[in-house]
Amino acid sequence: MPTLLTDFQRRRERAEEHDLALVQGCLVLPGGHLPLVREVSDPILLGVHPARDADEPASRADPDVGHQVRVNRHRVPPYVPRDVHTRVVESLAAGGFVLLIGESTAGKSRLAYEAMRTALPDHVLIAPLHRPALPAAVARASRLPRCVLWLDGMERFLGPDGLTRSSISRLTTGDGHHRVVVGTLRSAEMTRYTDTGTADSAELSEASETLEQAVQLRLARLFTSNELRRARTRAWDTRIADALNCAGNYGLAEYLAAGPELLGDWLDAWDVANHPRAAALVTAAVDCRRAGLTRPLPRSLLESLHEAYLHERGGSRLRPETPEEAWSWATRQRRATTALLVPAGGPGVTDGPVDVFDYLVDAGQKRATPETQVPERVFSAALPLADANEAVRLASTAHEYGLYAIGAQAYGRALQEYRDHLGALHPKTLTSQSSLAVMLRQLGRLSEAEQCARTAVEAMTDVFGADHPETLTAGNYHAACLFDLGRLEEAEAGHRTVLATRTLVLGPEHPHTLSSRNDLALVLCEMGRLQEAEAQHRVALDTRTRLLGPEHPDTLSSRSSFAGLLRRLGRFVEAEQEHASVLEARRRTLGDEHPKTLTSRANRASLLRRLGSPAEAEHEHAAVLEVRRRTLGDEHPRTLTSRNNLALVFQDLGRLEAAEREHRVILRARVRVLGPDHPKTKVSRRNLARVLRELEREDDSGDV
Repeated sequence: MPTLLTDFQRRRERAEEHDLALVQGCLVLPGGHLPLVREVSDPILLGVHPARDADEPASRADPDVGHQVRVNRHRVPPYVPRDVHTRVVESLAAGGFVLLIGESTAGKSRLAYEAMRTALPDHVLIAPLHRPALPAAVARASRLPRCVLWLDGMERFLGPDGLTRSSISRLTTGDGHHRVVVGTLRSAEMTRYTDTGTADSAELSEASETLEQAVQLRLARLFTSNELRRARTRAWDTRIADALNCAGNYGLAEYLAAGPELLGDWLDAWDVANHPRAAALVTAAVDCRRAGLTRPLPRSLLESLHEAYLHERGGSRLRPETPEEAWSWATRQRRATTALLVPAGGPGVTDGPVDVFDYLVDAGQKRATPETQVPERVFSAALPLADANEAVRLASTAHEYGLYAIGAQAYGRALQEYRDHLGALHPKTLTSQSSLAVMLRQLGRLSEAEQCARTAVEAMTDVFGADHPETLTAGNYHAACLFDLGRLEEAEAGHRTVLATRTLVLGPEHPHTLSSRNDLALVLCEMGRLQEAEAQHRVALDTRTRLLGPEHPDTLSSRSSFAGLLRRLGRFVEAEQEHASVLEARRRTLGDEHPKTLTSRANRASLLRRLGSPAEAEHEHAAVLEVRRRTLGDEHPRTLTSRNNLALVFQDLGRLEAAEREHRVILRARVRVLGPDHPKTKVSRRNLARVLRELEREDDSGDV
């Protein structure tokens, strides 16, 4: 009787699912029903990479399975259990949120699929195919007593309007059910959400905290000795036998998915008269993904972007093929696995959007250098196509690159969408507003930034509460704006409040707490309270060095700030050495023209002047000024700082007329940009007065 009742309940539940599943973009059986886990016998349907053809014929398809989920065994080799397989099965059986993390083609999706079939064969499988299907999928899952929410490639489902802490809690907490969320995430994407030095914490903290709810299991690309031993028992499959021969260089899943060969095809295509136009199309697609666009990519977008890549590599000298030939080559399936660019509408679709093989994206991210960062033109072209979530990802990457103008534009786009669709007080609206304030501050639009941050803090205090991490993040941004505006007492009070609360709520060694401590030290240093500043700097620097290492971006910020303190203390040699070390690290990791690199270069140049090397200081300051003028504009506060630094060198070199002209221009600009009472404006008045005294002229600096 219990079995009959269970079958009846199952049929009723699946009947209820029929219409919903059809329209909401989930994997379904032919009749429109959500399948049970055991009914999906083709792992490719759930994101497992197909493998190269086997020599043996394909197994007969299961006649009881509909065409949407019909087996395709010849495209996947026998499963080789990984060492972590039992832990994954146990974690799934326990319920909750299970996340597998690893590089592309490490075998994450296959492991999750096989473990799920072992642990949860009779659970209803809800596998949304794209982000718009997620809300309905979560809502349906929350009404089922036994189900799996399958999220392969979780970067597609994270962030604003995606999976959140609350939706995880809604699915997994409580009694009387067994619901499981299982996801996979590439290592590079995991770093994006967890490394505080690479992205804006306000927008990514929700996604990061969502991932923290998971049982996180990592999967290495290369097989262990035990895994290789198990693979040898399956070497009757010629694909596995071939993969074992290359196991010293490649992971088995990596080799079976033909990842290295497809990567080689892409790189070789750049050769003269090979397929350079196709290579440019693939490069454009990879960079769109690296920038933050997660949707299938319109062909028109890649066509508009690829010509610049082609030109940079040689243009007509490469003897590129026709566009039709390029698309045909790039979308052709290789080694019976996949294509470089995969038609999103399925094989044979020749005019729709495409996806790019994620192994190529991983390769691009792992090989990235400052010289190969995503060009600004990609962000500009991608942003009009982005939804709010993608706009946030684009803004975060632009911030990391120091592309603050496009970052502000992208956050502004997200903010407007959230206001229009969710309301002015929705948490996602407020978080975007706080992040926009960061970009405005970096652009030198200080009054706008302060107002934007202040409004966000006030609203977040009402919506989240004063002690919420998002409120504290916005409060820290607001205090930083006050510091830039020269309102030092207010900035100190703001940073002290945030520091005390973060210490209590997050702990003394949390990255955000250390950021507050470093920011407070900067204010104290500017106020001339050097002993207090040194105490705060030492705690932040020592802790960051111990936890993160000497060259983590957060540690480099602390080292730069501490070097500034050493300069204030008159320890010029130590300060110059530390600035030089930070400059070398930033040049290597960020590139010569990143704003942080330019700051380090300017700081070191100022020390060279103090140490009696004015000619070298002049050269360095002039170089920084040229880049800042070009990238930030003539009246950005940092550009004016560079002009001031150069004018001081002119003074040291006895070029007093040139120094006078510069100081007058700087003073007028600072009055306009910062106001007549800003500390830096007052410094400019003193600088001009000093030059006039040396020229034995009447001091008219107060009239400028």
